[in-house]
Amino acid sequence: MKVKRVLVPLVVLITFLILSSSVYAEPIFPFKFGFSVEPAEDPQETAASIQILLLLTVLALAPSILIMMTAFTRIVIVLSFLRNALGTQQMPPNQILIGLSLFLTLFVMSPVISQINEQAYQPFTENRISQEEALEVSSGIIKGFMLKQFGDDEKNLALFVSLAGIETPVVPEELPLRVVIPAFLINELTIAFKIGFLIYIPFLIIDMVVASTLMSMGMMMLPPIIISLPFKILLFIMVGGWNLVTQTLVTSFIP
Repeated sequence: MKVKRVLVPLVVLITFLILSSSVYAEPIFPFKFGFSVEPAEDPQETAASIQILLLLTVLALAPSILIMMTAFTRIVIVLSFLRNALGTQQMPPNQILIGLSLFLTLFVMSPVISQINEQAYQPFTENRISQEEALEVSSGIIKGFMLKQFGDDEKNLALFVSLAGIETPVVPEELPLRVVIPAFLINELTIAFKIGFLIYIPFLIIDMVVASTLMSMGMMMLPPIIISLPFKILLFIMVGGWNLVTQTLVTSFIP
């Protein structure tokens, strides 16, 4: 009880000192932040506000644009198939797979980026073309990249052309992006699953050999994945697996 009688006044005193110091102390930051909305005084301010709004919208949609209109989808799915085929659970981690996919995407898309920079961005910054013309040229370049990935198999593109009710025959370059983008995504998923199937075959053979060997030895209670995992990793290293997978992914985008 004596300890309690001493602690209670002490806590009250400390609280009073803290509150009093916060009241009389000078502020740490001699400024404040604020946000206000005011009506525009001239058309230039309105145009600048609209441009800022469009820029923020593009930044918010940048991840979706990266996934839908570049090589990222195929690369990240194939790398995920590779990790599942090896059976290494979360190794490499998701951050490593996504980072590798991003850099491979940048490598594959570098000619397209250079073309957009030369034909759209630089002329726009030099006031040789308008913003609408720059967007039209950029979308045409991206559309050309996506159309090249269909090759001779254009059934996915024909599917969305029919679903959109567009009269045929039609030139693929004249199709709108709302038709090309979903067809491109379906095509990328199809190609990625084909590559993933080919990746699974050698590792599946190792799993079958290990499982049959353990069965013949009467070791049915031992999970085959524990024995086959080191052999799959060794096979992957011996054949230069990362080189082969990277080369396959990069060359698969060359028409």
